[in-house]
Amino acid sequence: MFGRGSGFSRRELSVFRRLDSPARVQGFLNELGCNWELEGDTCMSPRRVLESGIAHCVEGALLAAAALRLHGRRALVVELVATADDDSHLVAVWNERGYWGAIGKTNHAVLRYREPVHRDTRELAISFFHEYFLNSNGEKTLRSFTRPVDLARFDRRRWMTAEEDVAYIPEAIEGMRHYELLEPWQIRGLRRADDVEIQAGEILVEPKPRGLREGRAPRRARRRVAG
Repeated sequence: MFGRGSGFSRRELSVFRRLDSPARVQGFLNELGCNWELEGDTCMSPRRVLESGIAHCVEGALLAAAALRLHGRRALVVELVATADDDSHLVAVWNERGYWGAIGKTNHAVLRYREPVHRDTRELAISFFHEYFLNSNGEKTLRSFTRPVDLARFDRRRWMTAEEDVAYIPEAIEGMRHYELLEPWQIRGLRRADDVEIQAGEILVEPKPRGLREGRAPRRARRRVAG
């Protein structure tokens, strides 16, 4: 029976039942509002995201992983890590006949869906590289990634349906091994994004709320979701 033992209610499962492909999961994330964390840092479980109708990148990736799991796939995520002056990004990933794809929640036009055409997770991570830059100066900042993390390791804490925040998940992932994408000589030779690329990077789904203090959101979500 679909969702049996997951802890989700019938109403919640009826939502997930419709998300029967990665593309439909991505479409659902795109329809969610951005979680600007106006009342403080959050890391909501998939259940709370369904209730609130908003998400930042971590929350979106967790919901996507839960949806994939309910349809028979593993609940896998990958963290993409940038330089200290930029923000990390979390995506849900899946493997289709040996090829990897990704689902992501972001307020920007890029750093979201990836078709399952990547032969390994390094190739998947590097596909985000050229659009992963600071809008202030065009500096390309993506540096490392994790191998896929199976969220089943957090099942004892009921991460999919918890009413309390599940910040322990991104905190645990941040402490896992990360693999470098670039050699030092490659970093030294990086070209900055030009004015047209920067302008394209400034396309947003939602305008930033008036009065939002810069840096209000946590580092892992600030620019990629609510920036």
